[in-house]
Amino acid sequence: YIANCLYFPCSYAVSSTIEPFYKGGKVQISKDEKYIFCTCGTRVNVLEIVTGKIVHSIEQDDQEDITSFALSLDDEILVTASKALLLKQWEWKQAQCTRSWRAIHNVPIASMTFDPTSTLLATGGCDGTIKLWDVLKQYCTHNLKGSSGVVHLVDFHPDMSLLQLFSSASDCTIRVWDLRSSQCVCILKSHYSPVTSLAFTPDGTSMVSSGRDKICTVWDLKTRTAKRTVPVYEAVESVVLLPEGQDLSEMGVKTRGLHFITAGSKGVLRVWEASSARCVFTQTPPSGSQGGEVEDGDPRSLTHCLPLPSSLRLATVTAEHNILLYQLPGLTTQKQFVGYNDEVLDVKFLGKNDSHIVVATNSSQLKVFDLDTSSCQILYGHTDTVLSLDVFKKGSLFVSCAKDKTVRLWRQDQESGEVCCVGLGSSHANAVGSITCSRMKESFLVSGSQDCTIKVWDLPDTVPETDSDILEGHVPGHWVTSVAVSPNDKLLASGSQDRLAKLWSLGAPGANLALLGVFRGHPTLIKLLLSVCSGTDGLVKLWTIKTNECVKTLDAHQNKVWGLHATRKDDRMVTASADSNITVWTDVTEVEQAEEQAKQEDQILKKQELSNLLHEKKYLKALGLAISLDQPHTVLKVIKAIRQEVGGEEQLEKTLLKLRQDQKESMLRYCTVWNTNARSCLDAQAVIRVMLTHLSPEELLQYQGARSHLEGLIPYTERHLQRIGRLLQASMFLDYIALNTEMEPFVSSQGTVMMIGMRKWNSVTNPDTSVIEWPYISHPSSRSPTLFA
Repeated sequence: YIANCLYFPCSYAVSSTIEPFYKGGKVQISKDEKYIFCTCGTRVNVLEIVTGKIVHSIEQDDQEDITSFALSLDDEILVTASKALLLKQWEWKQAQCTRSWRAIHNVPIASMTFDPTSTLLATGGCDGTIKLWDVLKQYCTHNLKGSSGVVHLVDFHPDMSLLQLFSSASDCTIRVWDLRSSQCVCILKSHYSPVTSLAFTPDGTSMVSSGRDKICTVWDLKTRTAKRTVPVYEAVESVVLLPEGQDLSEMGVKTRGLHFITAGSKGVLRVWEASSARCVFTQTPPSGSQGGEVEDGDPRSLTHCLPLPSSLRLATVTAEHNILLYQLPGLTTQKQFVGYNDEVLDVKFLGKNDSHIVVATNSSQLKVFDLDTSSCQILYGHTDTVLSLDVFKKGSLFVSCAKDKTVRLWRQDQESGEVCCVGLGSSHANAVGSITCSRMKESFLVSGSQDCTIKVWDLPDTVPETDSDILEGHVPGHWVTSVAVSPNDKLLASGSQDRLAKLWSLGAPGANLALLGVFRGHPTLIKLLLSVCSGTDGLVKLWTIKTNECVKTLDAHQNKVWGLHATRKDDRMVTASADSNITVWTDVTEVEQAEEQAKQEDQILKKQELSNLLHEKKYLKALGLAISLDQPHTVLKVIKAIRQEVGGEEQLEKTLLKLRQDQKESMLRYCTVWNTNARSCLDAQAVIRVMLTHLSPEELLQYQGARSHLEGLIPYTERHLQRIGRLLQASMFLDYIALNTEMEPFVSSQGTVMMIGMRKWNSVTNPDTSVIEWPYISHPSSRSPTLFA
């Protein structure tokens, strides 16, 4: 029978999670070019470039956001600054804070940097002051005043013999500070907006500055004058000098002299020749991205550009918090890391063996993650937020729809894993919010839009290699919010904001849909079937449809779960949430069942062993085994067996004193429960007497939960004491009467009151001559009568 039963997964466990690791702010790469340091709220995360994994996470104890950080040039010291105006020095490889001190600044620190010797740390504050710190001797060496507004940039001259510091603040100037005299020796004026970065030549004689005023300035540091102003026609966030002595002809570098790369609002890297102020190379935009001028904050705009000179690479950071590594000189994309997914709207498994996932976030870009290596491919094509995804049966083709009114068909290469757009549908008149694929073969897809139409897109037998318009058929519908195709590709269901669900017949390719029925009765907006399994509380629930029973609740998200998808084998599933987390779950039903079966077998063996130990009167082993099984009733049974032996109280004391501390903690916990029951209270009190006799109050309070257990013992112990006191008083009174008169006891009942008395008698006279009665309460539920006053 068991062999013929169908297997149903009923339990899942988290196998991996894709979490945010960068939410904007400073990014720095270690000198050995193995790690990327970036801020994420209250943490500085350390990303290993080779594996794409977070290997260290440095977190502030004060739970305040980190405003800036700096890694020393020898990769040894990390210093962080928080909104609480605290500076912390870290041994970052062990994630240990080695020193913490007040920043002296009156407002948060906006910028930080180390000098080339890794001994001096400069901090620029939002109060317009600059502090210099000797990190080895641990004191403030300079307090530089005079800047106007927030000091958002500080940088040391590469030649430390000059002892010069460069800074820029809100006044759009560059100040040069002489650290010997603590004076500003020069103010460089050229920019008309905040200066965003500085780049020094290796010999320290020249410098290039960039700004959001769409110019770069080449400076002669000997004469402290501007040699050339280069109009770059974009707001530049970062400038990097190209290395000399390398063959960079692929990047347009065909002459000797100074060349630099700019990264900014256009979203592409451009190479400039300083002597002629010409752009000699422009990076090719990502495949599928749309042309046209972009503005600040556009997902394509760049916020940082960082050199990796040893490996001839560049790292760029986008406004969407993506970190991309390029190999020189061809600027080929080497790695892509997604720092922050924002709100995840949908997720699907992808690939031949479900080796990848495709993710739609609150963005026009799609992201494809390799689950084995955590590497990511960013897909460009849509121009507005992608709302929904679906994957065909074989797993290599998938579709997406977006607010840009289009539907796109994508193909993944099974060998390389690369994804490209191979189809486009653009005839909707409003945002496309739902999409679904045929279930049996790659023949059609269905989209639903806010333009009140459902469109069936018929796919050709051979899908083209490049994107092109797909054939279509459409029917008037309602404001469609969800669509689903039946497993046999014969029926289509649609849900709408008009509170109706409709059933359609899918006819021949190119034919219009036929309405089969309309379902009414929903009091509110039609919800996707997915909401049955995932909710706004961040919980994922697994249901048995036959019995309408929830068999498992999975808790891994902190916000609404928008996406849920299972592999074709149902051995894994993936969930995506508004908390920007993506969680991959693995079916552990068989593992848990095997563990449960092994646990039950072990319990049976231990119960048999316990029975043998009790029979052999090996009480110490029996007690320890019963405690390990966490069976209070069995432990009580052992206690009672010990007390029934000759000299039981003494033997109980010896046995209890031989227990370990954790076992004594369990005994104290059990006694709290036993003491509430009149049948077991005497056994509980016997155990408590031993523990209170041989343990000092200090030792007892070190036990886990001791305080709460003792508080639970007190009221029931007082109740037992009062009951015994009343019984003792009554028995002593009866003893006194019996000793002073010749009487015989008698019992009579009057209703619910039992009369217990002593009758004086005489063998000659009437035995009923004198009767004295004392009424006692007698109630069916009362085990011990109480004497009336």
